[in-house]
Amino acid sequence: MKYFISTVSLLASLVFASPTPDFGSNKIEKRATLTDAATGWASLNGGTTGGGSAAPVTVSDYAGLVAAVAGTEPKVVIISGPITQEAAQVRIGSNTTLVGADSSVILTGFGLLVRNDNNVIIRNIAIAKVTAANGDAIGVQYGSNIWIDHVDLSADRTKDKDFYDGLCDLTREASFITLSNSYIHDHWKGSLIGHSDSNGAEDTGHLTVTQNNNHWKNIHSRTPSIRFGQAHIYNSYFEATTDGINVRQGAEVLVESNVFDGTTKPLFTVDNGGAVEKDNVWGAGSNTVPAGKLSTVEYQYELLGSGAVIAGVVGKSGNTLSFAGGTTPSTPTSTDGSDSSDVEPQESAVPTTTSSTKSSEKKTASSKAAKKTKS
Repeated sequence: MKYFISTVSLLASLVFASPTPDFGSNKIEKRATLTDAATGWASLNGGTTGGGSAAPVTVSDYAGLVAAVAGTEPKVVIISGPITQEAAQVRIGSNTTLVGADSSVILTGFGLLVRNDNNVIIRNIAIAKVTAANGDAIGVQYGSNIWIDHVDLSADRTKDKDFYDGLCDLTREASFITLSNSYIHDHWKGSLIGHSDSNGAEDTGHLTVTQNNNHWKNIHSRTPSIRFGQAHIYNSYFEATTDGINVRQGAEVLVESNVFDGTTKPLFTVDNGGAVEKDNVWGAGSNTVPAGKLSTVEYQYELLGSGAVIAGVVGKSGNTLSFAGGTTPSTPTSTDGSDSSDVEPQESAVPTTTSSTKSSEKKTASSKAAKKTKS
């Protein structure tokens, strides 16, 4: 186990390279602090602060990481570099902030799990090639107030669809969760929100999720697939994904300011669900979900406008953060910006990317204070 109190200069003035080969020098560094405020649904229910201003601890290997994130006391844990280990998911305790020091931080062969814990922040980390035997890249079960931001999640599509599990699965009463500014790519199964049609008694009234400013690329299905809950999906680019947003089992979604490029079913349902959509570019497909009821949310957010989404997320999503002031906590600021048995409908091979024809670039801001809509 190797961990120690980090110096205040550990993360200062770092320039990030790409954790994956396809972006290269097109990655754009973004400044952040260890005490940035969570956005989206993770900002509600008392907010998500993670370890707050606890003294940062740095880890460099699997054993050190397991030890550092355990327990419920407030803690800020910094991963200093890549870790490769074929192992079970690392269980993260409540009141934890876990960040990657720079873009070299790639966890290969194991993922992260929040189960029966709350108030967790995960930022600036890449996770790759976690086999199904070792679980999801990121999983949340029976957890609330989780902010997952600027992560890079991937595997490959050269193996059978069940060789790897999900990239970000939010299940079993998971609530008040935000997945933002992330690059989710090269995988069969992207993100489940609700893992089973038979789990309605447990999941109904939970599964409140925001997914925003994300870049989805070369994903076959589940971008996301949502059952029973409510999801707000905005400012995201879906590039060469076969299936898009699958609204199931009475789920309700608010879908705004997104671009689908080469997606045959960008917004659809296989049983029943509802959608409110505004300013989306559907590309090769269309919205086939009946009109829904989730038209407002209770937090502030800014819409890029569909015409500005691609420039707004490509090269900026993923683990592209640089931490201002090193590991010294500063005043909080806002940074808006599965079950392997679960089988999705079969689709043909990923279609050829199509061009978007919509070009509105108007920026809008929405401050919502309406009563929460129930699904």
